[in-house]
Amino acid sequence: MFFGVTQTARICRQDTAALQKYAKRGVLRCQPQILAVPGVEVKFLRNELPPMLRLAAPIAAAELGWMGMAIVDTMMVGRLPYSADAIGAVSLGGIVFLTMGFFGTGLMLGLDTLVSQAYGAGNIADCHHSLVNGFYVSLVAAPVLQGIVWLIGNSLWRFGVQPEILAYTIPYLHALDWAMFPLMLYFVLRRYLQSMNRVTPVMFALISANLINLLGNWILIYGHFGIRPMGPVGSGWATCISRIYLAVVLLAYIVYFERRHKTGLRAVEASPDLVRIRKIVRLGLPAASQLTVEVGVFAVVTSLIGRLGAVPLASHQIALNTVSVTYMVPLGIGSAAAVRVGHALGRKDVEGASHAGWTAVALGAGFMACMAILLWIFPEPIVRIFTPDKNVIYAASKLLFVAAFFQLFDGVQAVTTGALRGTGDTRTPFLCHLIAYWLIGLPLGYYLCFYRGWGAPGLWTGLCLALILIGIALLIFWQRTVHRFALLV
Repeated sequence: MFFGVTQTARICRQDTAALQKYAKRGVLRCQPQILAVPGVEVKFLRNELPPMLRLAAPIAAAELGWMGMAIVDTMMVGRLPYSADAIGAVSLGGIVFLTMGFFGTGLMLGLDTLVSQAYGAGNIADCHHSLVNGFYVSLVAAPVLQGIVWLIGNSLWRFGVQPEILAYTIPYLHALDWAMFPLMLYFVLRRYLQSMNRVTPVMFALISANLINLLGNWILIYGHFGIRPMGPVGSGWATCISRIYLAVVLLAYIVYFERRHKTGLRAVEASPDLVRIRKIVRLGLPAASQLTVEVGVFAVVTSLIGRLGAVPLASHQIALNTVSVTYMVPLGIGSAAAVRVGHALGRKDVEGASHAGWTAVALGAGFMACMAILLWIFPEPIVRIFTPDKNVIYAASKLLFVAAFFQLFDGVQAVTTGALRGTGDTRTPFLCHLIAYWLIGLPLGYYLCFYRGWGAPGLWTGLCLALILIGIALLIFWQRTVHRFALLV
Protein backbone atom coordinates (compact mmCIF):
# COMPACT_ATOMS: atom_id res chain seq x y z
CA MET A 1 0.00 0.00 0.00
CA PHE A 2 1.09 3.54 -0.74
CA PHE A 3 1.29 4.65 2.87
CA GLY A 4 1.72 1.34 4.66
CA VAL A 5 1.65 1.06 8.42
CA THR A 6 3.70 3.95 9.66
CA GLN A 7 4.85 4.68 13.15
CA THR A 8 1.99 7.10 13.57
CA ALA A 9 -0.51 4.46 12.44
CA ARG A 10 0.75 2.13 15.16
CA ILE A 11 0.24 4.89 17.69
CA CYS A 12 -3.30 5.43 16.29
CA ARG A 13 -4.14 1.84 17.19
CA GLN A 14 -2.40 1.72 20.54
CA ASP A 15 -2.71 5.06 22.24
CA THR A 16 -5.46 7.60 21.66
CA ALA A 17 -3.74 10.19 23.85
CA ALA A 18 -0.59 9.85 21.79
CA LEU A 19 -2.63 10.34 18.63
CA GLN A 20 -4.06 13.58 19.96
CA LYS A 21 -0.54 14.72 20.73
CA TYR A 22 0.48 14.06 17.12
CA ALA A 23 -2.61 15.86 15.86
CA LYS A 24 -1.77 18.95 17.94
CA ARG A 25 1.75 18.97 16.50
CA GLY A 26 0.26 19.14 13.02
CA VAL A 27 1.49 15.72 11.89
CA LEU A 28 -2.12 14.58 11.41
CA ARG A 29 -5.21 16.58 10.56
CA CYS A 30 -7.61 13.99 11.93
CA GLN A 31 -9.16 13.27 15.29
CA PRO A 32 -9.05 9.80 16.82
CA GLN A 33 -12.74 9.07 16.47
CA ILE A 34 -12.59 9.30 12.68
CA LEU A 35 -10.51 6.13 12.61
CA ALA A 36 -13.35 4.19 14.20
CA VAL A 37 -15.96 2.10 12.47
CA PRO A 38 -18.00 4.13 9.94
CA GLY A 39 -21.36 5.33 11.15
CA VAL A 40 -20.05 6.79 14.39
CA GLU A 41 -20.15 10.21 12.78
CA VAL A 42 -22.67 10.48 9.95
CA LYS A 43 -22.72 14.26 9.90
CA PHE A 44 -19.72 14.20 7.56
CA LEU A 45 -22.16 13.27 4.77
CA ARG A 46 -23.50 16.81 4.81
CA ASN A 47 -20.02 18.17 4.15
CA GLU A 48 -18.68 15.55 1.77
CA LEU A 49 -21.80 14.67 -0.25
CA PRO A 50 -22.12 17.94 -2.25
CA PRO A 51 -18.52 18.05 -3.55
CA MET A 52 -18.59 14.29 -4.19
CA LEU A 53 -21.77 14.63 -6.26
CA ARG A 54 -20.39 17.62 -8.18
CA LEU A 55 -17.39 15.53 -9.21
CA ALA A 56 -19.06 12.12 -9.54
CA ALA A 57 -22.11 13.22 -11.58
CA PRO A 58 -20.22 14.37 -14.72
CA ILE A 59 -17.75 11.48 -14.43
CA ALA A 60 -20.62 8.99 -14.19
CA ALA A 61 -22.30 10.71 -17.14
CA ALA A 62 -19.04 10.36 -19.06
CA GLU A 63 -18.87 6.66 -18.17
CA LEU A 64 -22.45 6.22 -19.36
CA GLY A 65 -21.50 8.00 -22.56
CA TRP A 66 -18.57 5.60 -22.95
CA MET A 67 -20.89 2.60 -22.55
CA GLY A 68 -23.42 4.24 -24.88
CA MET A 69 -21.21 3.43 -27.86
CA ALA A 70 -21.44 -0.30 -27.23
CA ILE A 71 -25.20 -0.06 -26.71
CA VAL A 72 -25.67 1.84 -29.96
CA ASP A 73 -23.53 -0.71 -31.81
CA THR A 74 -25.65 -3.57 -30.45
CA MET A 75 -28.97 -1.88 -31.15
CA MET A 76 -28.02 -0.86 -34.69
CA VAL A 77 -26.74 -4.27 -35.79
CA GLY A 78 -29.66 -5.86 -33.93
CA ARG A 79 -31.98 -4.48 -36.64
CA LEU A 80 -30.16 -6.34 -39.42
CA PRO A 81 -31.92 -9.38 -40.96
CA TYR A 82 -29.31 -11.66 -39.37
CA SER A 83 -29.80 -10.06 -35.93
CA ALA A 84 -28.51 -12.86 -33.68
CA ASP A 85 -25.33 -13.45 -35.72
CA ALA A 86 -24.61 -9.70 -35.95
CA ILE A 87 -25.12 -9.09 -32.21
CA GLY A 88 -22.97 -12.12 -31.43
CA ALA A 89 -20.18 -10.81 -33.68
CA VAL A 90 -20.24 -7.37 -32.06
CA SER A 91 -20.25 -9.00 -28.63
CA LEU A 92 -17.28 -11.26 -29.29
CA GLY A 93 -15.23 -8.70 -31.21
CA GLY A 94 -15.93 -5.96 -28.69
CA ILE A 95 -14.96 -8.00 -25.64
CA VAL A 96 -11.71 -9.18 -27.27
CA PHE A 97 -10.73 -5.59 -28.05
CA LEU A 98 -11.73 -4.31 -24.62
CA THR A 99 -9.68 -6.99 -22.88
CA MET A 100 -6.48 -5.52 -24.30
CA GLY A 101 -7.85 -1.98 -24.49
CA PHE A 102 -8.65 -1.91 -20.78
CA PHE A 103 -5.21 -3.25 -19.96
CA GLY A 104 -3.73 -0.28 -21.82
CA THR A 105 -6.08 2.23 -20.27
CA GLY A 106 -5.54 0.60 -16.87
CA LEU A 107 -1.88 1.54 -17.10
CA MET A 108 -3.08 5.14 -16.99
CA LEU A 109 -4.95 4.67 -13.70
CA GLY A 110 -1.72 5.42 -11.85
CA LEU A 111 -2.35 9.02 -12.94
CA ASP A 112 -5.36 9.08 -10.59
CA THR A 113 -2.98 8.73 -7.66
CA LEU A 114 -0.09 10.87 -8.91
CA VAL A 115 -2.06 13.78 -10.38
CA SER A 116 -4.76 13.97 -7.70
CA GLN A 117 -2.26 13.93 -4.82
CA ALA A 118 -0.04 16.49 -6.57
CA TYR A 119 -3.07 18.69 -7.23
CA GLY A 120 -4.19 18.35 -3.60
CA ALA A 121 -0.71 19.47 -2.55
CA GLY A 122 -0.90 22.47 -4.94
CA ASN A 123 1.92 21.20 -7.19
CA ILE A 124 0.49 21.87 -10.68
CA ALA A 125 3.87 21.44 -12.38
CA ASP A 126 4.00 17.86 -11.12
CA CYS A 127 0.53 17.24 -12.60
CA HIS A 128 1.84 18.39 -16.00
CA HIS A 129 4.89 16.20 -15.58
CA SER A 130 2.71 13.11 -15.10
CA LEU A 131 0.64 14.02 -18.16
CA VAL A 132 3.69 14.21 -20.44
CA ASN A 133 5.08 10.90 -19.26
CA GLY A 134 1.67 9.23 -19.42
CA PHE A 135 1.71 10.09 -23.12
CA TYR A 136 5.01 8.23 -23.55
CA VAL A 137 3.59 5.15 -21.81
CA SER A 138 0.62 5.08 -24.20
CA LEU A 139 2.87 5.65 -27.22
CA VAL A 140 4.89 2.51 -26.43
CA ALA A 141 2.07 0.27 -25.20
CA ALA A 142 -0.53 0.94 -27.92
CA PRO A 143 1.15 -0.81 -30.91
CA VAL A 144 2.01 -3.83 -28.76
CA LEU A 145 -1.59 -4.21 -27.60
CA GLN A 146 -2.89 -3.60 -31.12
CA GLY A 147 -0.76 -6.50 -32.38
CA ILE A 148 -2.02 -8.79 -29.62
CA VAL A 149 -5.64 -8.00 -30.53
CA TRP A 150 -4.92 -8.84 -34.17
CA LEU A 151 -3.38 -12.19 -33.20
CA ILE A 152 -6.26 -13.09 -30.86
CA GLY A 153 -8.81 -12.20 -33.52
CA ASN A 154 -7.21 -14.51 -36.04
CA SER A 155 -7.15 -17.33 -33.45
CA LEU A 156 -10.82 -17.16 -32.37
CA TRP A 157 -11.71 -20.22 -34.45
CA ARG A 158 -9.75 -22.31 -31.94
CA PHE A 159 -12.41 -21.58 -29.29
CA GLY A 160 -15.09 -23.39 -31.27
CA VAL A 161 -17.07 -20.26 -32.15
CA GLN A 162 -19.54 -20.90 -34.95
CA PRO A 163 -18.21 -19.93 -38.43
CA GLU A 164 -21.22 -17.76 -39.32
CA ILE A 165 -20.47 -15.57 -36.28
CA LEU A 166 -16.73 -15.42 -36.97
CA ALA A 167 -17.42 -14.24 -40.53
CA TYR A 168 -18.62 -10.93 -39.07
CA THR A 169 -16.47 -10.87 -35.93
CA ILE A 170 -13.01 -10.73 -37.55
CA PRO A 171 -13.61 -7.70 -39.84
CA TYR A 172 -15.40 -5.88 -37.01
CA LEU A 173 -12.49 -6.51 -34.65
CA HIS A 174 -9.87 -5.40 -37.20
CA ALA A 175 -11.72 -2.11 -37.66
CA LEU A 176 -11.88 -1.53 -33.89
CA ASP A 177 -8.19 -2.31 -33.52
CA TRP A 178 -7.14 0.94 -35.21
CA ALA A 179 -8.62 2.85 -32.25
CA MET A 180 -6.09 1.47 -29.74
CA PHE A 181 -3.70 4.46 -29.59
CA PRO A 182 -6.45 7.14 -29.68
CA LEU A 183 -8.21 5.25 -26.89
CA MET A 184 -5.11 5.17 -24.69
CA LEU A 185 -4.33 8.82 -25.40
CA TYR A 186 -7.90 9.74 -24.48
CA PHE A 187 -7.56 8.00 -21.12
CA VAL A 188 -4.26 9.76 -20.38
CA LEU A 189 -5.88 13.13 -21.06
CA ARG A 190 -9.04 12.20 -19.17
CA ARG A 191 -7.25 11.03 -16.02
CA TYR A 192 -5.20 14.22 -16.02
CA LEU A 193 -8.26 16.44 -16.38
CA GLN A 194 -10.60 14.77 -13.91
CA SER A 195 -7.85 14.48 -11.27
CA MET A 196 -7.66 18.29 -11.46
CA ASN A 197 -11.47 18.66 -11.17
CA ARG A 198 -11.93 19.51 -14.87
CA VAL A 199 -14.65 17.00 -15.72
CA THR A 200 -17.02 19.00 -17.93
CA PRO A 201 -14.86 18.63 -21.09
CA VAL A 202 -14.77 14.86 -20.54
CA MET A 203 -18.55 14.70 -20.31
CA PHE A 204 -18.97 16.90 -23.40
CA ALA A 205 -16.51 14.80 -25.41
CA LEU A 206 -18.30 11.55 -24.67
CA ILE A 207 -21.81 12.87 -25.27
CA SER A 208 -20.85 14.38 -28.62
CA ALA A 209 -18.81 11.26 -29.53
CA ASN A 210 -21.97 9.19 -29.05
CA LEU A 211 -23.76 11.34 -31.60
CA ILE A 212 -20.90 10.79 -34.05
CA ASN A 213 -20.99 7.07 -33.36
CA LEU A 214 -24.75 6.93 -33.89
CA LEU A 215 -24.52 8.80 -37.19
CA GLY A 216 -21.56 6.69 -38.30
CA ASN A 217 -23.43 3.47 -37.51
CA TRP A 218 -26.46 4.61 -39.49
CA ILE A 219 -24.36 5.56 -42.51
CA LEU A 220 -21.89 2.68 -42.55
CA ILE A 221 -24.03 -0.27 -41.40
CA TYR A 222 -27.01 0.33 -43.67
CA GLY A 223 -25.38 2.37 -46.43
CA HIS A 224 -26.34 6.04 -46.87
CA PHE A 225 -24.98 9.04 -48.78
CA GLY A 226 -23.65 6.79 -51.52
CA ILE A 227 -21.70 4.48 -49.18
CA ARG A 228 -22.32 0.76 -49.66
CA PRO A 229 -23.84 -1.12 -46.69
CA MET A 230 -21.05 -2.60 -44.58
CA GLY A 231 -23.03 -4.47 -41.92
CA PRO A 232 -21.34 -5.13 -38.55
CA VAL A 233 -17.92 -4.02 -39.80
CA GLY A 234 -19.40 -0.57 -40.43
CA SER A 235 -20.23 -0.40 -36.74
CA GLY A 236 -16.58 -1.12 -35.95
CA TRP A 237 -15.37 1.74 -38.15
CA ALA A 238 -17.96 4.13 -36.66
CA THR A 239 -16.75 3.32 -33.13
CA CYS A 240 -13.11 3.73 -34.22
CA ILE A 241 -13.83 7.19 -35.66
CA SER A 242 -15.68 8.29 -32.52
CA ARG A 243 -12.75 7.23 -30.29
CA ILE A 244 -10.31 9.23 -32.41
CA TYR A 245 -12.66 12.18 -31.96
CA LEU A 246 -12.57 11.71 -28.15
CA ALA A 247 -8.79 12.08 -28.01
CA VAL A 248 -8.80 15.08 -30.36
CA VAL A 249 -11.43 16.97 -28.33
CA LEU A 250 -9.65 16.56 -24.99
CA LEU A 251 -6.29 17.44 -26.50
CA ALA A 252 -7.78 20.57 -28.06
CA TYR A 253 -9.31 21.57 -24.71
CA ILE A 254 -6.00 21.19 -22.86
CA VAL A 255 -4.21 23.31 -25.49
CA TYR A 256 -6.95 25.95 -25.27
CA PHE A 257 -6.93 25.99 -21.46
CA GLU A 258 -3.14 26.34 -21.37
CA ARG A 259 -3.13 29.25 -23.83
CA ARG A 260 -5.78 31.07 -21.84
CA HIS A 261 -4.60 30.44 -18.27
CA LYS A 262 -0.87 29.73 -18.76
CA THR A 263 -0.57 27.07 -16.04
CA GLY A 264 2.98 26.16 -17.03
CA LEU A 265 2.33 23.12 -19.20
CA ARG A 266 4.55 24.46 -21.99
CA ALA A 267 7.46 24.81 -19.59
CA VAL A 268 7.42 21.13 -18.60
CA GLU A 269 10.36 19.04 -19.79
CA ALA A 270 9.18 17.23 -22.93
CA SER A 271 11.71 14.40 -22.84
CA PRO A 272 10.77 11.13 -21.11
CA ASP A 273 11.40 10.88 -17.37
CA LEU A 274 12.10 7.21 -16.68
CA VAL A 275 11.58 7.65 -12.94
CA ARG A 276 8.09 9.09 -13.44
CA ILE A 277 7.28 6.50 -16.11
CA ARG A 278 8.22 3.74 -13.67
CA LYS A 279 5.93 5.30 -11.05
CA ILE A 280 3.04 5.41 -13.51
CA VAL A 281 3.61 1.81 -14.56
CA ARG A 282 4.19 0.61 -10.97
CA LEU A 283 0.84 2.07 -9.88
CA GLY A 284 -0.96 1.33 -13.13
CA LEU A 285 0.18 -2.23 -13.78
CA PRO A 286 -1.81 -3.82 -10.92
CA ALA A 287 -4.85 -1.74 -11.93
CA ALA A 288 -4.36 -2.75 -15.57
CA SER A 289 -4.02 -6.37 -14.51
CA GLN A 290 -7.20 -6.09 -12.44
CA LEU A 291 -9.13 -4.68 -15.40
CA THR A 292 -7.71 -7.36 -17.68
CA VAL A 293 -8.64 -10.08 -15.19
CA GLU A 294 -12.16 -8.65 -14.97
CA VAL A 295 -12.76 -8.02 -18.66
CA GLY A 296 -10.79 -11.14 -19.60
CA VAL A 297 -13.09 -13.43 -17.66
CA PHE A 298 -16.05 -11.95 -19.55
CA ALA A 299 -14.13 -12.51 -22.80
CA VAL A 300 -13.67 -16.18 -21.91
CA VAL A 301 -17.32 -16.47 -20.92
CA THR A 302 -18.34 -14.83 -24.20
CA SER A 303 -16.21 -17.32 -26.15
CA LEU A 304 -17.69 -20.23 -24.20
CA ILE A 305 -21.23 -19.02 -24.80
CA GLY A 306 -20.31 -18.70 -28.49
CA ARG A 307 -20.17 -22.51 -28.53
CA LEU A 308 -23.85 -22.63 -27.58
CA GLY A 309 -25.04 -20.79 -30.69
CA ALA A 310 -26.08 -17.35 -31.93
CA VAL A 311 -29.13 -16.89 -29.68
CA PRO A 312 -27.31 -17.53 -26.36
CA LEU A 313 -24.45 -15.30 -27.51
CA ALA A 314 -26.81 -12.49 -28.53
CA SER A 315 -28.68 -12.77 -25.22
CA HIS A 316 -25.34 -12.64 -23.37
CA GLN A 317 -24.35 -9.47 -25.20
CA ILE A 318 -27.64 -7.75 -24.41
CA ALA A 319 -27.47 -8.70 -20.74
CA LEU A 320 -23.80 -7.67 -20.59
CA ASN A 321 -24.60 -4.29 -22.13
CA THR A 322 -27.40 -3.76 -19.63
CA VAL A 323 -25.34 -4.53 -16.53
CA SER A 324 -22.46 -2.53 -17.98
CA VAL A 325 -24.75 0.52 -18.10
CA THR A 326 -25.71 0.15 -14.44
CA TYR A 327 -22.04 -0.46 -13.57
CA MET A 328 -20.93 2.80 -15.19
CA VAL A 329 -22.50 4.90 -12.41
CA PRO A 330 -20.60 3.31 -9.48
CA LEU A 331 -17.53 3.20 -11.71
CA GLY A 332 -17.81 6.97 -12.12
CA ILE A 333 -18.37 7.35 -8.38
CA GLY A 334 -15.27 5.21 -7.82
CA SER A 335 -13.23 7.48 -10.07
CA ALA A 336 -14.49 10.48 -8.11
CA ALA A 337 -13.58 8.68 -4.88
CA ALA A 338 -10.03 8.13 -6.16
CA VAL A 339 -9.72 11.85 -6.88
CA ARG A 340 -11.31 13.03 -3.62
CA VAL A 341 -9.27 10.58 -1.51
CA GLY A 342 -6.10 11.56 -3.39
CA HIS A 343 -6.77 15.28 -2.93
CA ALA A 344 -7.33 14.79 0.79
CA LEU A 345 -4.15 12.77 1.27
CA GLY A 346 -2.21 15.27 -0.84
CA ARG A 347 -3.11 18.02 1.62
CA LYS A 348 -2.50 15.65 4.60
CA ASP A 349 -6.18 15.45 5.51
CA VAL A 350 -6.76 11.89 6.73
CA GLU A 351 -10.24 12.71 7.98
CA GLY A 352 -11.26 14.03 4.58
CA ALA A 353 -9.93 10.91 2.84
CA SER A 354 -11.99 8.67 5.12
CA HIS A 355 -15.12 10.76 4.61
CA ALA A 356 -14.68 10.75 0.84
CA GLY A 357 -14.35 6.98 0.66
CA TRP A 358 -17.35 6.16 2.81
CA THR A 359 -19.55 8.74 1.10
CA ALA A 360 -18.72 7.20 -2.26
CA VAL A 361 -19.50 3.69 -0.96
CA ALA A 362 -22.91 4.86 0.28
CA LEU A 363 -23.71 6.48 -3.09
CA GLY A 364 -22.64 3.49 -5.15
CA ALA A 365 -24.40 0.92 -2.99
CA GLY A 366 -27.63 2.92 -2.90
CA PHE A 367 -27.75 3.34 -6.67
CA MET A 368 -27.02 -0.32 -7.41
CA ALA A 369 -29.64 -1.51 -4.92
CA CYS A 370 -32.21 0.39 -6.98
CA MET A 371 -30.86 -1.13 -10.21
CA ALA A 372 -31.15 -4.63 -8.74
CA ILE A 373 -34.86 -4.07 -8.14
CA LEU A 374 -35.29 -2.71 -11.67
CA LEU A 375 -33.60 -5.71 -13.33
CA TRP A 376 -35.56 -8.13 -11.20
CA ILE A 377 -38.98 -6.63 -12.01
CA PHE A 378 -38.57 -5.49 -15.65
CA PRO A 379 -36.16 -7.83 -17.48
CA GLU A 380 -38.23 -8.37 -20.64
CA PRO A 381 -39.03 -4.69 -21.37
CA ILE A 382 -35.32 -3.90 -21.02
CA VAL A 383 -34.31 -6.60 -23.52
CA ARG A 384 -36.95 -5.46 -26.04
CA ILE A 385 -35.04 -2.20 -26.38
CA PHE A 386 -32.24 -4.13 -28.12
CA THR A 387 -34.06 -6.68 -30.29
CA PRO A 388 -37.53 -7.89 -31.33
CA ASP A 389 -36.33 -11.52 -31.52
CA LYS A 390 -38.54 -13.51 -29.09
CA ASN A 391 -35.96 -16.24 -28.52
CA VAL A 392 -33.28 -13.71 -27.63
CA ILE A 393 -35.70 -11.81 -25.37
CA TYR A 394 -36.50 -14.96 -23.40
CA ALA A 395 -32.86 -16.01 -23.04
CA ALA A 396 -31.56 -12.54 -22.10
CA SER A 397 -34.30 -12.05 -19.50
CA LYS A 398 -33.05 -15.11 -17.62
CA LEU A 399 -29.54 -13.63 -17.52
CA LEU A 400 -30.81 -10.29 -16.20
CA PHE A 401 -32.58 -12.16 -13.40
CA VAL A 402 -29.20 -13.57 -12.34
CA ALA A 403 -27.60 -10.13 -12.72
CA ALA A 404 -30.05 -8.59 -10.26
CA PHE A 405 -28.44 -10.57 -7.44
CA PHE A 406 -24.93 -9.14 -7.93
CA GLN A 407 -25.78 -5.48 -8.62
CA LEU A 408 -25.25 -4.26 -5.05
CA PHE A 409 -21.89 -6.04 -4.69
CA ASP A 410 -20.74 -4.90 -8.14
CA GLY A 411 -21.36 -1.32 -7.09
CA VAL A 412 -19.48 -1.73 -3.81
CA GLN A 413 -16.44 -3.28 -5.48
CA ALA A 414 -16.30 -0.55 -8.15
CA VAL A 415 -16.36 2.25 -5.57
CA THR A 416 -13.95 0.66 -3.09
CA THR A 417 -11.52 -0.08 -5.93
CA GLY A 418 -11.49 3.63 -6.73
CA ALA A 419 -11.13 4.68 -3.09
CA LEU A 420 -8.20 2.30 -2.60
CA ARG A 421 -6.62 3.63 -5.79
CA GLY A 422 -6.72 7.11 -4.29
CA THR A 423 -4.48 5.85 -1.48
CA GLY A 424 -2.10 4.23 -3.96
CA ASP A 425 -3.32 0.67 -3.36
CA THR A 426 -3.94 -0.94 -6.76
CA ARG A 427 -2.72 -4.43 -5.85
CA THR A 428 -5.49 -5.46 -3.45
CA PRO A 429 -8.32 -5.12 -6.03
CA PHE A 430 -6.23 -7.05 -8.55
CA LEU A 431 -5.72 -9.99 -6.20
CA CYS A 432 -9.38 -10.05 -5.17
CA HIS A 433 -10.56 -10.08 -8.78
CA LEU A 434 -8.00 -12.70 -9.82
CA ILE A 435 -8.93 -15.14 -7.06
CA ALA A 436 -12.70 -14.66 -7.12
CA TYR A 437 -13.16 -14.64 -10.90
CA TRP A 438 -10.60 -17.16 -12.14
CA LEU A 439 -10.29 -19.58 -9.23
CA ILE A 440 -13.91 -19.60 -8.04
CA GLY A 441 -16.44 -17.98 -10.39
CA LEU A 442 -15.27 -19.21 -13.80
CA PRO A 443 -14.72 -22.89 -12.81
CA LEU A 444 -18.12 -22.96 -11.09
CA GLY A 445 -19.80 -21.32 -14.08
CA TYR A 446 -18.17 -23.76 -16.50
CA TYR A 447 -19.36 -26.70 -14.41
CA LEU A 448 -22.94 -25.40 -14.20
CA CYS A 449 -23.04 -24.55 -17.92
CA PHE A 450 -21.58 -27.66 -19.51
CA TYR A 451 -21.90 -30.39 -16.86
CA ARG A 452 -25.20 -29.45 -15.21
CA GLY A 453 -26.85 -28.25 -18.40
CA TRP A 454 -27.65 -24.73 -17.18
CA GLY A 455 -26.28 -23.11 -20.33
CA ALA A 456 -25.46 -19.38 -20.29
CA PRO A 457 -27.24 -18.78 -16.93
CA GLY A 458 -24.79 -21.26 -15.38
CA LEU A 459 -21.80 -19.18 -16.43
CA TRP A 460 -23.52 -16.04 -15.18
CA THR A 461 -24.21 -17.72 -11.82
CA GLY A 462 -20.47 -18.30 -11.41
CA LEU A 463 -19.76 -14.65 -12.19
CA CYS A 464 -22.48 -13.64 -9.75
CA LEU A 465 -20.82 -15.50 -6.89
CA ALA A 466 -17.43 -14.01 -7.80
CA LEU A 467 -18.78 -10.45 -7.69
CA ILE A 468 -20.44 -11.02 -4.33
CA LEU A 469 -17.15 -12.24 -2.88
CA ILE A 470 -15.17 -9.35 -4.43
CA GLY A 471 -17.59 -6.73 -3.10
CA ILE A 472 -17.45 -8.11 0.45
CA ALA A 473 -13.66 -8.53 0.43
CA LEU A 474 -12.89 -5.02 -0.88
CA LEU A 475 -15.28 -3.44 1.60
CA ILE A 476 -13.38 -5.16 4.41
CA PHE A 477 -10.05 -4.02 2.96
CA TRP A 478 -11.28 -0.42 2.71
CA GLN A 479 -12.42 -0.47 6.35
CA ARG A 480 -9.00 -1.78 7.39
CA THR A 481 -7.35 0.95 5.31
CA VAL A 482 -9.38 3.60 7.13
CA HIS A 483 -8.10 2.25 10.43
CA ARG A 484 -4.52 2.43 9.13
CA PHE A 485 -4.79 5.94 7.70
CA ALA A 486 -2.00 8.08 9.07
CA LEU A 487 0.04 10.64 7.19
CA LEU A 488 3.46 11.97 8.14
CA VAL A 489 4.58 15.37 6.99
